[in-house]
Amino acid sequence: MTAPLFEILPDQPALVERALALVVQAIHGAIADQGYCTLALAGGSTPKPLYQALAQQDLPWDQLYIFWGDERYVPVDHPDSNAGMAKAAWLDQVPIPPDHIVLAPTLQGDPATSASQYETMIKAVFGRLQGTAPDQIPEFDLILLGMGDDGHTASLFPHTDALAVADRLTTVGYKGADPRITLTVPLINHSRRVLFLVAGADKETALAQVFAADGDDRAYPSRLVRPQGELRWLLDQAAVGDLSLG
Repeated sequence: MTAPLFEILPDQPALVERALALVVQAIHGAIADQGYCTLALAGGSTPKPLYQALAQQDLPWDQLYIFWGDERYVPVDHPDSNAGMAKAAWLDQVPIPPDHIVLAPTLQGDPATSASQYETMIKAVFGRLQGTAPDQIPEFDLILLGMGDDGHTASLFPHTDALAVADRLTTVGYKGADPRITLTVPLINHSRRVLFLVAGADKETALAQVFAADGDDRAYPSRLVRPQGELRWLLDQAAVGDLSLG
C-alpha cells in the first residue's frame, strides 16, 4: 500500500469536477493497458452529479464493466436503490452493453443468498476478463467510495460482522436491521485504485478519527480501506473543516 493522497476542494461542484477528470483518466488508462475497465460505483447523494457528468462524456462504453460497492436490499426501481440512481443519472443514457452492468441481486428474499449470487456474478465476469480463478481475488481497476458521518463506507458499518469477513468477496452488511449487499474489505483492498468522495460538514468528526494515528478500525470502518494500489481522498472544505491532513 502506498500513502494515501488527499485533495481538498473548495466545494462540492469542484469536487465533482475533479472526480470526473480522475475517473475519465482511470477509464482511459485501464482500457489502454488491457482493453477494458472494471469500475465499482458508490451510492448516496455525493456521486450523483458525477454520474450525470459522466453521461455527457464520449467514452468507449462497450469496454466498461460496471459493478456496485454496495446495494440496499430493494428492487432497482425503488427510490433507495443505488443502482437505480446510477442508471437514471448515467447508465441508461449511454450505450453500455446490458451484460456489462452487473447488478447485485436483491429480489431473492434472503440477503445471504443474494450476496453469494453477487459474488458468483463478479467471479464469472473477472474469470472471462482476467482469467481469475475461483479462489483468487479479482482486481478492480477503480472502486468509488463514499463515507457516512459515522465513518462507514460501502455497507461496512461500525462494529458489524461484515468488517471481519475475509473469506468471501461479498457479504451482508447491516445498518441496524436493514440488510445490504456489500463488497468485503479484502476485495476492496485488492483494487488498483480507490477513490473516496466525501462532502459536507457532518463528515469532519468521522474524518478526524479515520485519519487519527490511534483510531479504531471497527468504530470507523473507512480506516480499513488500504488498497494494494492507489488510495485517493477527494474532500470538500466543509468536510475537512479545521482538520490538518498529512
